[in-house]
Amino acid sequence: MIGDLFNTFLFVPIYNLLIALVDVLPGGDIGLAVIIVTIIVKLIILPLTVSALRTSRAMQVIQPKFKALQEKYKDDKETQAKEVFALYKKYKINPFSSILAILIQLPVVIALYLVFVRELNGVDTSILYSFVPVPETVSFLFLGFFTLTSHNVILAIVAAVTQFLQAKYAMPIPKLSTEPTTSERFNHSMAIQMRYMLPILIGGVAYISSGAIALYFITTSLFTLAQELLIRKLPQITLEEEKTA
Repeated sequence: MIGDLFNTFLFVPIYNLLIALVDVLPGGDIGLAVIIVTIIVKLIILPLTVSALRTSRAMQVIQPKFKALQEKYKDDKETQAKEVFALYKKYKINPFSSILAILIQLPVVIALYLVFVRELNGVDTSILYSFVPVPETVSFLFLGFFTLTSHNVILAIVAAVTQFLQAKYAMPIPKLSTEPTTSERFNHSMAIQMRYMLPILIGGVAYISSGAIALYFITTSLFTLAQELLIRKLPQITLEEEKTA
C-alpha cells in the first residue's frame, strides 16, 4: 500500500520528468536532466526547508532563555512546561514544524535518489506516462566527458568538496565557552566530525554508486549553499532587550 503510493505519487512522476527533460535537452544529456530535476524538486520543497531552517535558527536564538527557564523551574515541571510554551508563543516558534517539514521532505528526497540509482541504465517504458515520448537519443556522458552509469572519481571528488564547502558555510562549529558543559563539548565535537566526515562519506557513496549520484550530490550541495544565502537575507528572530526599571 505505502509502496504503491510512493511509486504513484513520487517515484514515477519524478522519473517521467527526468525522461521528458532528456527528450528535449541537446544530445539527450542525462546529466543535465539530473541537475534540472534535482533543482526542480528542491524548489518545490523549498518553502518547507526554509520553514524548518528558520525554526532551527530561532530555537538557537532563544536557547539562553530556554536554559534559564529550565534552571529556574527545575523543581516544578508543570510550571516549566507552561513557561517554555509561553516563550515559544512569544517568539512565534512552533518546535514541531521543523520535524513535520523533514518528515514531508524525506520521501521526496528518497524518491529522487532512487530514480537516479535504479533507473539510469535505460528508459523504462513500462512506467512512462502516455504523453511522455521515448527519447530518440539518450547520452549517459555528462557534457560528453563524464560517465554517469559507473564509477567516476572526478565527480566523486567534486561531490566531496562541494559538501565540505556547504557544511563549512551552513554549519559553523560552535565556540566553546570558558567553562563548557558536557553538552557544549558534545555539540562542538559533533560539528567538527560533521564538517570533515560527511564530505568523505558523500564522496565515498558518490564513487561507489555512479556518476549520476555524484552529480545529484553536487547539485544538492550547491543548491543548499544558495538556500543558506537566502535564509541569511530573511529577517531573523532576535531577543528583545529586557527593560530595567
